[in-house]
Amino acid sequence: MHTNLDRRHFLGLAGLGAGAAALAACGGPSTAGTADAVDTATIDFSGVKPAASIDFWTNHPGKSQDVEKAIIEKFHAKFPDIKVNLVTAGANYEEIAQKFQTSQAAKTGLPGLVVLSDVWWFRYYSNGSIIPIDSLVKQLDIKIDDFQKSLVDDYKYEDKQWALPYGRSTPLFYYNKDHFKAAGLPDRAPATWQEFAEWAPKLKATSGAQYAYIYPALAGYAGWTLQNNLWGWGGSWSKDWNITCDSPQSVAALQWAQDSIYKDGWAGVSSKEAADDFAAGITSSTISSTGSLLGVLKAAKFNVGVGFLPGGPEAPSGVCPTGGAGLGIPSGISKEEQLAAATFLKFMTEPENTAAFSAATGYMPTRLSADMTAVLAATPQIKTAMDQLTATRVQDNARVFLPGADQEMAKSAAKILTQQGDVQTTMTELKKTLEGIYTKDVKPKLKA
Repeated sequence: MHTNLDRRHFLGLAGLGAGAAALAACGGPSTAGTADAVDTATIDFSGVKPAASIDFWTNHPGKSQDVEKAIIEKFHAKFPDIKVNLVTAGANYEEIAQKFQTSQAAKTGLPGLVVLSDVWWFRYYSNGSIIPIDSLVKQLDIKIDDFQKSLVDDYKYEDKQWALPYGRSTPLFYYNKDHFKAAGLPDRAPATWQEFAEWAPKLKATSGAQYAYIYPALAGYAGWTLQNNLWGWGGSWSKDWNITCDSPQSVAALQWAQDSIYKDGWAGVSSKEAADDFAAGITSSTISSTGSLLGVLKAAKFNVGVGFLPGGPEAPSGVCPTGGAGLGIPSGISKEEQLAAATFLKFMTEPENTAAFSAATGYMPTRLSADMTAVLAATPQIKTAMDQLTATRVQDNARVFLPGADQEMAKSAAKILTQQGDVQTTMTELKKTLEGIYTKDVKPKLKA
C-alpha cells in the first residue's frame, strides 16, 4: 500500500469526545467530491467586510448548548455587527456531516462555521468542502502558538491549517470508588489490563453490579477506544497505510477482550452509552470520553474515580488516543461570511471561553494560557485528562482517514464482542474491507 506520504502531514485526531449527548455515529456520507476543490494558495481577505449574519452548526458536544449560547451572547456584545445563529445541525457528528454534504451539493444553506470530528475533517478537506484558514489566522492575529500543540496540529495537512480544536478529549478510565473499596482494591485505575483482570473477580463478587467492566457502545466508539487495547498488545488498526488489524498482536488483544466477556464473565458491552451505564451503577468501571465527565459526576450517586487508560503486555503506557471535534469554515460561502465566521472562531477559542467550555463539559482546555484554576477547583478530575495528554498517541490512519472505516470496525467488534465470532476470521475480513476503502476512496486523493 501507499507509504510514501510524509506521516507528519497526517497528525491523526482521535475519537469522538462525545459524552452522553454527542455520541458520534460511524460511517457516513460518500466521499465523492461535491464541492469545487479549494485553491490552497493563500486566500486574500484584505478589504473584505464581515457578513452581518452567519449560522454556527453544532451538535452541542458534551451537552454544551447552554455554554455555546452564553459564549455567543458575549460575542454579540463585543461584535454587535455580526449575528451568530446557533443551529442544532444534528444529534451527533454523522448527522452534521450528512446535513453539511447535502447543503454542499445543493450549494445553498451552508453554515459559516461547522463542527467537524476526527473522522470527518479529512474528507471535508479532500472534497474541497472547507478552506485553509492560514490567511485568516494571520489577518485576525489568532494565537496559534498558544493552542495545545498536539491538538491544533491534528488539523494540519499540506502545511496548511484546516480547522481549530473545539471539543477535544481523551478517553478516561472511570471507576466506582465505593465498589473498589468494598473489594479491597487500591483507589486508582489499573496500570494494565492484566492487573484489572486480577481485580475483576473481586469486584464482581462484592459490588452487586452486573459487570466489573463494560465496553463502550460499539457504534461510534469501537474504532476509538479499542485502539487502547490494540496498542497495549502491540497491535493496531493500521501502521501508516498498511492495514494491520489481522496481525497476531491485534488478534490477541481482541481475543482477550472477547474472553473477558464469554470465558471470564466479568465484562459486558454497553448497548447505548457506557457513561450512563456506569453512572447508574450497572458496572464498576468503564472507558468513556472526558466529555462525559460532568454528566457522570452529576448523575452518579457514588464516589467517582478517573484515571489513565490501562496499558497492555507489550505497551504499559502511551496507549491513549486523543479525540473530539474541531471547527472549520466552508468553502462554498462568500468571503464576507468566511471572515465573519473566522471572527467568531477566534472569539470561540479564546482562552477565557475555552476554560468556560471545559468547565461546562469536561473537555480539554485547548489554549495553553487558559486559566483553569476555578475549573479544577470545582472539578479536579479534569486534571487527570489534562495530564494524560502527555501520554497520548496519534490515532491509526485506518480509523481517521478511511471514510466509513469506523462503521466497519464497529461491525467487526460487534461480531467479536456480542456474537462471539472467530477473531482471526473477522479481522481478516475487516482487513480486506479497509484495504478496499483505501484503494477506492483515499489513495487517488493522496499527494505523494
